[in-house]
Amino acid sequence: MNPYVVVEELEKRIAEWTGAPYGVAVESGSAAIFLSLMWNKHKYGPIGSVTIPSRTYPSVPCSILHAGGKVRFEDINWSGEYELWPLKIWDSALRFRKGMYHGGMQCISGHIKKRLNVGRMGIILLDDKDAYEWLKRARFDGRNPVPLQEDNLTQLGWNLYLCPPDAARAIQSF
Repeated sequence: MNPYVVVEELEKRIAEWTGAPYGVAVESGSAAIFLSLMWNKHKYGPIGSVTIPSRTYPSVPCSILHAGGKVRFEDINWSGEYELWPLKIWDSALRFRKGMYHGGMQCISGHIKKRLNVGRMGIILLDDKDAYEWLKRARFDGRNPVPLQEDNLTQLGWNLYLCPPDAARAIQSF
């Protein structure tokens, strides 16, 4: 049996509940933001300058810098989510609710202190099929969901996938 079926089930449930066509589960909300930035870079080229609120979690500007972008802080009042402007990537770590999807890439986060009360996890909500396929491989070392000896590694990736036991706990708490 494929142990990643439970991860796919979580992605499907969260996407349906939020109204997104697709969901890609990763090990944290920070990983969701980073991979969304890397897709943007892959698809459109250099990231450039990204405006975010002055008061945000430290991993957000770090992710922008790691993706090759420049951070521009502004005093923005926000509640629940904000856009990494102008990229149509949303840090929605504090806005997990039914029907919340409104386009672009919305990065949600699960944590013991958040509404999706699980250890650590993130999900990228999106509507772009090409991005969905790229992100699924990127989160799993650039691999396809097949045994390593059967795979053709043609894409760079990162070890950022959500482990099946964490996905199972998320399904139980969801």
